[in-house]
Amino acid sequence: MNHDTSARRRSNASYRWIRQLHLWIGAWGALAAILYGITGLVMNHRFGDGAWPQGESSETARVELAIPVEARATPEQLSLWLRARQQLDAQVIRKGGPGGGEGKPAPKWTLSGGTAGSSWSLEYAPGDESATLKRSNHSSLAAFNRLHKAVGGGLFWILLADSFAIGMLLLGLSGIWMWARGRSWREMAFSVMGLSTLAFVAVMGLALG
Repeated sequence: MNHDTSARRRSNASYRWIRQLHLWIGAWGALAAILYGITGLVMNHRFGDGAWPQGESSETARVELAIPVEARATPEQLSLWLRARQQLDAQVIRKGGPGGGEGKPAPKWTLSGGTAGSSWSLEYAPGDESATLKRSNHSSLAAFNRLHKAVGGGLFWILLADSFAIGMLLLGLSGIWMWARGRSWREMAFSVMGLSTLAFVAVMGLALG
Protein backbone atom coordinates (compact mmCIF):
# COMPACT_ATOMS: atom_id res chain seq x y z
CA MET A 1 0.00 0.00 0.00
CA ASN A 2 1.57 3.29 -1.05
CA HIS A 3 1.54 6.53 0.88
CA ASP A 4 -1.09 8.21 -1.35
CA THR A 5 -3.55 5.36 -0.87
CA SER A 6 -3.09 5.42 2.90
CA ALA A 7 -3.56 9.19 3.06
CA ARG A 8 -6.70 8.96 0.91
CA ARG A 9 -8.20 6.33 3.21
CA ARG A 10 -7.49 8.45 6.28
CA SER A 11 -9.09 11.42 4.56
CA ASN A 12 -12.16 9.39 3.65
CA ALA A 13 -12.42 8.05 7.21
CA SER A 14 -12.20 11.60 8.59
CA TYR A 15 -14.88 12.78 6.19
CA ARG A 16 -17.24 9.95 7.16
CA TRP A 17 -16.67 10.59 10.87
CA ILE A 18 -17.24 14.35 10.60
CA ARG A 19 -20.26 13.85 8.35
CA GLN A 20 -21.78 11.45 10.90
CA LEU A 21 -21.04 13.93 13.70
CA HIS A 22 -22.71 16.65 11.62
CA LEU A 23 -25.82 14.48 11.23
CA TRP A 24 -25.95 13.56 14.94
CA ILE A 25 -25.65 17.18 16.04
CA GLY A 26 -28.28 18.21 13.51
CA ALA A 27 -30.69 15.59 14.85
CA TRP A 28 -30.02 16.66 18.46
CA GLY A 29 -30.73 20.32 17.77
CA ALA A 30 -33.42 20.05 15.05
CA LEU A 31 -36.36 21.05 17.26
CA ALA A 32 -34.30 23.77 18.91
CA ALA A 33 -33.34 25.15 15.49
CA ILE A 34 -37.05 25.40 14.61
CA LEU A 35 -37.88 27.09 17.93
CA TYR A 36 -34.97 29.54 17.78
CA GLY A 37 -35.62 30.20 14.09
CA ILE A 38 -39.29 31.06 14.60
CA THR A 39 -38.73 33.19 17.69
CA GLY A 40 -35.71 34.86 16.09
CA LEU A 41 -37.86 35.94 13.14
CA VAL A 42 -40.63 37.14 15.47
CA MET A 43 -38.32 39.21 17.65
CA ASN A 44 -36.43 40.55 14.65
CA HIS A 45 -39.69 42.20 13.54
CA ARG A 46 -40.92 43.53 16.87
CA PHE A 47 -40.51 47.24 16.02
CA GLY A 48 -42.14 49.61 13.56
CA ASP A 49 -45.60 50.00 12.10
CA GLY A 50 -45.64 46.46 10.71
CA ALA A 51 -44.40 44.80 13.88
CA TRP A 52 -45.26 41.13 14.26
CA PRO A 53 -47.26 39.90 17.28
CA GLN A 54 -44.95 39.08 20.17
CA GLY A 55 -47.41 37.19 22.33
CA GLU A 56 -49.38 38.48 25.26
CA SER A 57 -48.24 39.18 28.81
CA SER A 58 -50.82 40.03 31.43
CA GLU A 59 -50.40 41.11 35.03
CA THR A 60 -52.31 38.77 37.33
CA ALA A 61 -51.54 40.19 40.77
CA ARG A 62 -49.92 43.15 42.49
CA VAL A 63 -49.27 43.23 46.23
CA GLU A 64 -47.26 45.27 48.68
CA LEU A 65 -44.76 43.30 50.78
CA ALA A 66 -43.49 44.61 54.10
CA ILE A 67 -39.68 44.44 53.95
CA PRO A 68 -37.95 43.78 57.30
CA VAL A 69 -34.94 45.86 58.30
CA GLU A 70 -32.48 42.98 57.85
CA ALA A 71 -33.50 42.59 54.19
CA ARG A 72 -33.00 46.26 53.27
CA ALA A 73 -29.21 46.41 53.37
CA THR A 74 -28.38 44.99 49.93
CA PRO A 75 -30.20 43.44 46.98
CA GLU A 76 -28.57 40.13 47.89
CA GLN A 77 -30.02 40.27 51.42
CA LEU A 78 -33.41 41.07 49.94
CA SER A 79 -33.06 38.10 47.59
CA LEU A 80 -32.23 35.77 50.47
CA TRP A 81 -35.26 36.99 52.42
CA LEU A 82 -37.55 36.49 49.42
CA ARG A 83 -36.30 32.93 49.03
CA ALA A 84 -36.63 32.06 52.71
CA ARG A 85 -39.92 33.84 53.51
CA GLN A 86 -41.80 34.14 50.23
CA GLN A 87 -40.46 31.10 48.34
CA LEU A 88 -39.42 33.40 45.49
CA ASP A 89 -36.07 32.57 43.93
CA ALA A 90 -34.66 35.68 42.23
CA GLN A 91 -32.97 34.73 38.97
CA VAL A 92 -32.15 38.32 37.96
CA ILE A 93 -31.09 41.16 40.26
CA ARG A 94 -30.77 44.69 38.84
CA LYS A 95 -29.39 47.40 41.07
CA GLY A 96 -30.03 50.30 38.75
CA GLY A 97 -27.50 52.85 37.59
CA PRO A 98 -25.53 55.34 39.69
CA GLY A 99 -27.73 57.56 41.78
CA GLY A 100 -28.33 58.99 45.17
CA GLY A 101 -26.52 61.96 46.65
CA GLU A 102 -27.28 65.65 46.15
CA GLY A 103 -30.86 65.06 47.17
CA LYS A 104 -31.51 62.51 44.44
CA PRO A 105 -33.23 59.23 45.33
CA ALA A 106 -31.14 56.09 45.27
CA PRO A 107 -31.72 53.82 42.24
CA LYS A 108 -34.37 51.16 42.73
CA TRP A 109 -33.59 47.47 42.98
CA THR A 110 -35.48 45.11 40.70
CA LEU A 111 -35.55 41.39 41.40
CA SER A 112 -37.34 38.92 39.15
CA GLY A 113 -37.84 35.21 38.61
CA GLY A 114 -40.37 32.53 37.78
CA THR A 115 -40.78 30.44 34.64
CA ALA A 116 -41.13 31.30 30.98
CA GLY A 117 -44.92 31.10 31.26
CA SER A 118 -45.41 32.66 34.70
CA SER A 119 -43.13 35.28 36.21
CA TRP A 120 -42.80 37.69 39.09
CA SER A 121 -40.89 40.91 39.68
CA LEU A 122 -40.29 43.01 42.76
CA GLU A 123 -39.29 46.67 42.70
CA TYR A 124 -37.78 48.14 45.85
CA ALA A 125 -36.53 51.64 46.65
CA PRO A 126 -33.67 51.34 49.19
CA GLY A 127 -34.78 52.41 52.63
CA ASP A 128 -38.51 51.90 52.08
CA GLU A 129 -40.53 49.73 54.40
CA SER A 130 -42.36 47.94 51.57
CA ALA A 131 -41.92 46.82 47.97
CA THR A 132 -44.29 46.10 45.10
CA LEU A 133 -44.53 42.48 43.96
CA LYS A 134 -46.07 41.91 40.54
CA ARG A 135 -47.02 38.55 39.02
CA SER A 136 -47.60 38.00 35.30
CA ASN A 137 -48.68 35.24 32.94
CA HIS A 138 -47.30 34.93 29.40
CA SER A 139 -48.90 33.38 26.34
CA SER A 140 -47.16 30.54 24.50
CA LEU A 141 -45.51 32.84 21.95
CA ALA A 142 -44.36 35.26 24.65
CA ALA A 143 -43.05 32.32 26.70
CA PHE A 144 -41.08 30.97 23.71
CA ASN A 145 -39.60 34.43 23.16
CA ARG A 146 -38.54 34.49 26.80
CA LEU A 147 -36.89 31.08 26.41
CA HIS A 148 -35.05 32.38 23.33
CA LYS A 149 -33.61 35.12 25.55
CA ALA A 150 -32.85 32.61 28.35
CA VAL A 151 -35.43 34.23 30.62
CA GLY A 152 -37.38 32.00 32.97
CA GLY A 153 -36.09 28.70 31.67
CA GLY A 154 -34.19 27.69 34.78
CA LEU A 155 -30.91 25.82 35.11
CA PHE A 156 -31.87 22.83 32.97
CA TRP A 157 -33.00 25.02 30.08
CA ILE A 158 -29.75 26.99 30.26
CA LEU A 159 -27.74 23.75 30.12
CA LEU A 160 -29.84 22.44 27.23
CA ALA A 161 -29.59 25.75 25.36
CA ASP A 162 -25.82 25.74 25.92
CA SER A 163 -25.65 22.30 24.31
CA PHE A 164 -27.61 23.66 21.32
CA ALA A 165 -25.28 26.67 21.06
CA ILE A 166 -22.21 24.42 21.11
CA GLY A 167 -23.95 22.20 18.56
CA MET A 168 -24.46 25.18 16.24
CA LEU A 169 -20.75 25.98 16.47
CA LEU A 170 -19.86 22.40 15.62
CA LEU A 171 -22.41 22.34 12.79
CA GLY A 172 -20.87 25.46 11.30
CA LEU A 173 -17.29 24.22 11.61
CA SER A 174 -18.06 20.73 10.31
CA GLY A 175 -20.16 22.18 7.48
CA ILE A 176 -17.32 24.46 6.39
CA TRP A 177 -14.85 21.56 6.61
CA MET A 178 -17.00 19.30 4.46
CA TRP A 179 -17.72 22.05 1.94
CA ALA A 180 -14.03 22.92 1.65
CA ARG A 181 -12.91 19.32 1.22
CA GLY A 182 -11.53 18.79 -2.26
CA ARG A 183 -11.98 22.44 -3.29
CA SER A 184 -9.23 24.96 -3.96
CA TRP A 185 -9.20 28.43 -2.37
CA ARG A 186 -10.31 29.87 -5.70
CA GLU A 187 -13.23 27.46 -5.93
CA MET A 188 -14.18 28.31 -2.35
CA ALA A 189 -14.04 32.05 -3.05
CA PHE A 190 -16.35 31.75 -6.08
CA SER A 191 -18.94 29.55 -4.43
CA VAL A 192 -22.02 29.95 -2.24
CA MET A 193 -19.64 29.77 0.75
CA GLY A 194 -17.61 32.70 -0.57
CA LEU A 195 -20.77 34.66 -1.37
CA SER A 196 -22.25 34.09 2.07
CA THR A 197 -18.97 35.11 3.73
CA LEU A 198 -18.84 38.31 1.69
CA ALA A 199 -22.48 39.14 2.51
CA PHE A 200 -21.94 38.38 6.20
CA VAL A 201 -18.85 40.59 6.47
CA ALA A 202 -20.48 43.44 4.52
CA VAL A 203 -23.72 43.47 6.53
CA MET A 204 -21.86 43.03 9.82
CA GLY A 205 -19.64 45.98 8.93
CA LEU A 206 -22.67 48.16 8.22
CA ALA A 207 -24.32 47.08 11.48
CA LEU A 208 -21.23 47.83 13.56
CA GLY A 209 -20.30 51.03 11.74
